[in-house]
Amino acid sequence: MWERWLTRTAPENASVTSHGSGETFALNLRFLLIVCVFVGNAIEPLIGGMPEIKALFLWIYAFHMPLFVFVTGYFARHNLNGMAGIRVLKQIALQYVIFQSIYSLLDVFLFRVPGITHSFFMPYLLLWFLVGHIFWRLMMMLFTRYQVRHPIILSLMLGVLVGFLPVEGAWLGISRSVVYLPFFVIGYTFNFDAFRARFTPALRLLAAALSAGILVTLYLMANRINPVWLMNNMTFHELGWTGNIWAASVLRLSIYALEIIASIAFLAWVPKRNNGITALGQRTLYVFLIHGIVIRFVVYSGIYNHISAGIETALLIAASVAGAIMLAQPQVRECCHPIIEPKWDKIAAWTRRSVFYRGMTRMSRQAQRK
Repeated sequence: MWERWLTRTAPENASVTSHGSGETFALNLRFLLIVCVFVGNAIEPLIGGMPEIKALFLWIYAFHMPLFVFVTGYFARHNLNGMAGIRVLKQIALQYVIFQSIYSLLDVFLFRVPGITHSFFMPYLLLWFLVGHIFWRLMMMLFTRYQVRHPIILSLMLGVLVGFLPVEGAWLGISRSVVYLPFFVIGYTFNFDAFRARFTPALRLLAAALSAGILVTLYLMANRINPVWLMNNMTFHELGWTGNIWAASVLRLSIYALEIIASIAFLAWVPKRNNGITALGQRTLYVFLIHGIVIRFVVYSGIYNHISAGIETALLIAASVAGAIMLAQPQVRECCHPIIEPKWDKIAAWTRRSVFYRGMTRMSRQAQRK
């Protein structure tokens, strides 16, 4: 089914407004996914004692990150190559340095989450996505430059092979970055017109039923499923899948199959027309980078020690949805724009004007004269 919704080459110079309903659909999808990200991270501390919450967590993890990478690839077609692509890479790198520093400092002096390594080579929890975004763009640049004929198949192969690396999967987010590469490629080559033509109302209803059926199945099987299987942040050695390389490969491919099916099924819930969430979908980066700090403060406050019933969990989920809406407001963007979307050119210009830079330049010239 995916092949019918793909194009061989994506429009490199397409503008945001030229896609019309396709752009609207992608923005709606992006906001629904960031809500799922917020809810998934908010309920994670509860999955050990509540089977229904664990099922919801597994259901979210079956599609939310694959589709988030997918929609990131879809929007990357506008600015992948050329100077625009270089500017985006620089901005992502700045975002990573800034927020890796912020999260690490907060963790050292306040949160003190166990098992966290404070290093730029070990992304702090959700910040692996920024490193992954750089990796996906670089790989897609290679695929387009050398006109790789089957980038999705190649990406799937890499997603399996990365599991055999003798390193920690969290190192530079390498495991997740490579595992989710196929979804970025699919998003980059996605053909919305073909998707809209074939995803009829009857098929949408069937997909919605399938999505609900996956949730029920995960609830029934929750005790037998380890959540880390769907997080894709560990190598096969860390997962204990080293007994048989073929079995490990089949398990990884099986997870891919579940993610693809769950992702297609979730698309049935996404509205195609412009509505109240479309504008919010333009500011999901703010929700993504800030919500982790919010959740860390909630955990630090001890609120989770008082959540033991369904009504309290429902209120937590409602608060997470409300939090995603609030962080996607334009006022948040106006306030946090310099940190969330830093401009490399301005920072580089400031660096060139700094006393330190002028002093180092002067010392370098004096050394050359000698």
